[in-house]
Amino acid sequence: MSLYDKVKDLPLEVDGYELDPLELQAREDFLRKTTVIRLHGGGEEGVGEDVTYDGEAHDLMQRRGPTLPLAGQWTLHRFSQHLSAQPLFEREPSMHAFLDYRRWAFESAALDLALRQNGLSLGGALGRETKPVEFVTSGPLGSPPSTEKMRAWLALYPGLRFKLDSSPEWSDELLAELAATGAVDSIDFKGQYHGTIVDQPPDADLYRRVAEALPDAWLEDPGLTEETIAVLDPHADRVTWDAIIHSVEDIQGLPWPPKTVNVKPSRFGSVERLFAAYDYCEANGIGAYGGGQWELGPGRGQIQLLAALNHPTTPNDVAPREYNLDPAAGLPTSPLTVTPRETGFLAV
Repeated sequence: MSLYDKVKDLPLEVDGYELDPLELQAREDFLRKTTVIRLHGGGEEGVGEDVTYDGEAHDLMQRRGPTLPLAGQWTLHRFSQHLSAQPLFEREPSMHAFLDYRRWAFESAALDLALRQNGLSLGGALGRETKPVEFVTSGPLGSPPSTEKMRAWLALYPGLRFKLDSSPEWSDELLAELAATGAVDSIDFKGQYHGTIVDQPPDADLYRRVAEALPDAWLEDPGLTEETIAVLDPHADRVTWDAIIHSVEDIQGLPWPPKTVNVKPSRFGSVERLFAAYDYCEANGIGAYGGGQWELGPGRGQIQLLAALNHPTTPNDVAPREYNLDPAAGLPTSPLTVTPRETGFLAV
C-alpha cells in the first residue's frame, strides 16, 4: 500500500478556517512574512503554514479573509481535489511555485485536521516511528564571503554540519578554509532558480573548484550548460537537486540518475505528490533529504516530523529556526529529537 493510500480516505469535516499572520525581520533587507492556516471542524483544529515569498501576497490574503468555500464533509482526497479548483491567490502570483506553497499550507492543515478527527498521529497512520533527525544549517557566507560566522557556530557546536550557498566570489583560499573545517555536507549552486533574488548563473569554473576542493560534498542545483555538464559529469554521483523537484516525474527527468534529492514538502503542493515522491525514492534506492522555507510557525515542526518519519539520517536542511539567526548558545543539537503530538500532523 502506498503512503498516500494510508491517509487518502480519512474522513474530514471542515466548518471553516482562519488566517494568522506571522512576520520576522530576519535581516535588514528581509522581512519574512508567512500565514498560518487554521482549519477547524468537529471540535478540532488543523494547522498549516503558507511560506510564499511575497509579503504583499500574504497581505492580500489577510484582507480577503477566509472566503474560500472549504466547509463540508470530505475525505482527505476529495478535499484535495476540491482545493485544486479554488482560486488560492487574489491575483496571479509573482512566481508559479507560490501556487504549490499555498496549496501545501491548506493540504497540511487538512491532513492535520483529518488525523486529529480520527484519533491518529501521522506516524500511526503511516505505520512508521519517528527517529532522531540529523540536520544541517544553511545559508550564504556573505559578501565579501567569510567563514567568520560559520566558525562562530562551530565554536558553540563543534559537530554542526553546513549546507552553503556558493558565490562566484569564493576564492581558492576560502574553499581551503571550508575544506579544513570538515563540516560541509553540501553546496547549493542556486543555478536552477529563475526570477528570484538568489539566482546564480551557471559557472563552470566555480563548479570545478568547489567539486575538487570539497570532494565529499553534495553539489545541489547546478545550472546546466555544455561547459558545466562537462565539469560535473565526473562528479555525477554527487549532483543533487532542489528547486526543480515538484513531482516524481521531475525526479525521473533529471539529467543524471540521482543518488539523493531534496524533497521539500512545500514544493510538491499536495500530500499525494509528496508521498508519491517518498515512495518512489524508497523503491528506487534514491536518498531524500528535507528542506525548509524560512517557516516561522508550525510548518517547521511539520517538515521536521516528515524527516523523522521518512529520511532521518540524511543532511536535512530542517534545523530549528534559531539557526537562521545569529549564533547563540543553548540550541537543540543534531540529531534532533522530534516528538509528535498524540494525534495530528504536528510536533510538540
